[in-house]
Amino acid sequence: MGRESKEPGRTRPTPLVAREDLAATARDQLTRGGSVLLHGPAGIGKSTVLRTLATEHATTAATVLRCSATESESHLPFLALADLLGLVAADVADHLPTAQRTALESALTGRGESTLERDGLALRLAVLSTLRALAARGPVLIVADDLQWLDPASTELLGFAARRLGDMPIRMLCAVRTETDPRSPGPEHDRFLRATPPDTLAVRVGPLSRPQTAELLTRRGFGALPRSTVRDIHRTSGGNPLFALELGRALADSPVPPSPGEPLPVPTSLRALVLNRLEALPAEARRTLLVASAGARPTPALLRAAGRENAEAEIAQAAALGLLVTDRDSPGVRFAHPLISAALYAEAGPQERRSAHAALSTAASDPIERARHLALATPGTDPGVAERLGEAAAAARERGAPSVAAGLGLLAARHTPADADPSPSARRLQAAEDALIAGETDLARNLARQVLADATGPAERVRAWIVVIESAGHALGEVDAAYPQALADAGEDPRLLALVHYQLAWRAMLYEGDFAEARQEAARAAALAERAGDRRTELMALAFQAQAETLMGHPDAPATIKRALKEPQDPRVACDHNGAGSARFRWLIMSDRLAEARTTISALLREVRRRGMVESEVHFLRGLAETELRSGHCARALDLARESLRLARDTGIGQAAAAMFTSLAEAAGGDVDRALALAREAVARAEDHGDQVYLSRALGALGHAQLVAGDAAGAVRSLRRVRGLEEQLGVTDPARGRWHGDLAEALVRVGEPAEAQRLVEVTRVRASALGRESVLAVLDRAEALVRAARGDVDGAVRQLTSARDRLGRLGYGLEEARAVYALAGLAGPAGLRGRRPGGASYEEAARLFRRCRAVPWLRQVEAEPVDGAGGSAATRVGVSPGAAALGGLAATERQVAALVMEGATNREIAARLFISVKTVEATLTRVYRKLGIRSRVDIVRLAATRRVE
Repeated sequence: MGRESKEPGRTRPTPLVAREDLAATARDQLTRGGSVLLHGPAGIGKSTVLRTLATEHATTAATVLRCSATESESHLPFLALADLLGLVAADVADHLPTAQRTALESALTGRGESTLERDGLALRLAVLSTLRALAARGPVLIVADDLQWLDPASTELLGFAARRLGDMPIRMLCAVRTETDPRSPGPEHDRFLRATPPDTLAVRVGPLSRPQTAELLTRRGFGALPRSTVRDIHRTSGGNPLFALELGRALADSPVPPSPGEPLPVPTSLRALVLNRLEALPAEARRTLLVASAGARPTPALLRAAGRENAEAEIAQAAALGLLVTDRDSPGVRFAHPLISAALYAEAGPQERRSAHAALSTAASDPIERARHLALATPGTDPGVAERLGEAAAAARERGAPSVAAGLGLLAARHTPADADPSPSARRLQAAEDALIAGETDLARNLARQVLADATGPAERVRAWIVVIESAGHALGEVDAAYPQALADAGEDPRLLALVHYQLAWRAMLYEGDFAEARQEAARAAALAERAGDRRTELMALAFQAQAETLMGHPDAPATIKRALKEPQDPRVACDHNGAGSARFRWLIMSDRLAEARTTISALLREVRRRGMVESEVHFLRGLAETELRSGHCARALDLARESLRLARDTGIGQAAAAMFTSLAEAAGGDVDRALALAREAVARAEDHGDQVYLSRALGALGHAQLVAGDAAGAVRSLRRVRGLEEQLGVTDPARGRWHGDLAEALVRVGEPAEAQRLVEVTRVRASALGRESVLAVLDRAEALVRAARGDVDGAVRQLTSARDRLGRLGYGLEEARAVYALAGLAGPAGLRGRRPGGASYEEAARLFRRCRAVPWLRQVEAEPVDGAGGSAATRVGVSPGAAALGGLAATERQVAALVMEGATNREIAARLFISVKTVEATLTRVYRKLGIRSRVDIVRLAATRRVE
């Protein structure tokens, strides 16, 4: 309903989930006085974004006009116009000529016979005059939802006025439903732009990612759903928020979860929404679509083999109704939305579903698919079907599809008679172990608990306890009661005891924070496994022992690694993130052998991806990112770290570790504020889990981010905590966390050079004993700052020059650049006129940081103070002198504006500053707003004018 808003209400809109970027884009457009058209399919969240933006911007408008149309009322002429102007038209009626006022009153009240054909010009001018009169009083905001249901007369009148608003302070915020397939976007929304001003920005509201869908479900009270279920909800909903919430509600209300391999239950409300066109299809065509919905990758050929003789013609009929999407380049049958397939399947009766699966069980060419369809076509238990499913699960496991293997194993358990061998519990336990490898920890834990409730054999029970423990990740305190029960079930069996003591080694390290105890437990596990002939467990225990010894700086580490790499090897252990390959990578990177470390970790990553080992993939992505970061490839490291973090959030595996390392990558090559937020998240997660090992790493990341952000006091507080934790843990190798140089530098900045010197001396002894050359070079860089603080500038220059050269030879690009930056700053503002002592300058530091794509460090160089040589550090590293006319802008805004003066395009600016084109556009928007200008040309004019002045 339209209204004049003297004091707009402050209703709280529904919080946005994962819409911050598009909301910011729309917000900037509205703040500049422009208009916005939100578009996307039904349920995608357009109205939520519109309400949020309308609430925010209503406070800046003297008048807010609103309308929200419905399909049932779209045939009523002038209804939307009445909603918009009904309450305010009388207030400005005196400003309208008689003919316009009469025509408008007739249209708004329904009294008279006003039509566009009869009073077209008068009505058009009346709407325009009304808006002009309202704008004369102050800014006007027009909010129109569901633009597709506006009656044609109102749409025409609104469009006529919108095209003639000119510079009047009138903004339009509209939303329209478009049904274009998001994978092949088209211009469907373009025709609705005719009802908005010419400068309207069209903003597409797209689907949510899987983590975003999980966040939405959690916020709406469905956070208890297992991750595997959330994955299915995301797949079925296609990332549509409305569909996801309806599916989540149906699952939360259902007393029985869906059977393995079956689609999710689709509530009636959604079935009606997506299947309303199904009635137009003949019965045979609907049966063909049901068979397609039951298949994993349906094709016309598969449907024909399944007995659907007229598959091509029936597919064409369904595509014409918008139920299917055809693609000349792909032979597959693709539903227009995943929910259509799920709704079709849910609508069918049990016998219809079994018939569809029975047809596919003989038509499918893949033996895994044939076994799955056979199981879904067979009710009750059947030993033959169970055996086929077991074989299919093994094949899926070998193909590197443990998630598929877990689903097939569950189906096998369901079809296995109680007295069969293997038993239902044995099949369920194997499915749990497959789910654990696939990263489906919730499913793995639930299945293991079921096994523990039924199984009596010691071997099955111990394996189930281990699944429970491993599914807890780093939150081992939550499963502390499992260890004594696992030991009791193991009895005197050395094979089972080896498994349990291996888990106790992890408990000692992560939960107790005792590296010495962890090493002893691992050695005990290795000895027990060797006695039992269990080579796999022996290799895992030796690899753990090697990792612990490496982190402790223990002299036996190389020999233990050699034992762990000795033949015979188990291929699964060789590429496991806790295996010997991983231990060797950690030793290589701590020994400054970066090229070998990269080769090793890249090979491991390829293999675990081939095998579908998700937890190991998260770990090795992080390891490769660490290698690239050490090498000074900050952008590559940031991409890999972000990929690891996305996968960690998606699966719930290693989130603290992923957040910790992504913080380091952000501080080196991304956004410092994001680095701080991620480090604090990692600290909170580690503290919640009682994980002392990763708490020290997370605090190290936080201290580093604080140092880069200029908060030296905060860095000192965080890194002092790291020092205390590592002393408690027994970690003596400074190459483990590499925080010592940062703490020493921060101590110098806060006026504590004596403590910094003591730290350097103690750490140097340990690093020298272990041959940690890069650590020694970084310590020299930090000690040089201590020398400079005490007045020994010449000694500091010599030490920094040596550190720079050594870091360069070792391949530590970012650390080398930091040494050059320190050299450039030694002489202070008075020495900015040329080369620094030792041959360093801010230009050289900027060149090295630019080579590394170390954006936060590059910005620090650019922020150096103005010197007597004429210009700031930003000017010295390549920003146009015209930037002096832009003194009120932030550093990045000045850079972008200065490059605009040089004639650079947005893409060229993005390439030169190592930021995205979208970031350039957003930065320019802020520049325009701060300087009170409207275009790139105005930036150049403004600078030229100030030069003349």
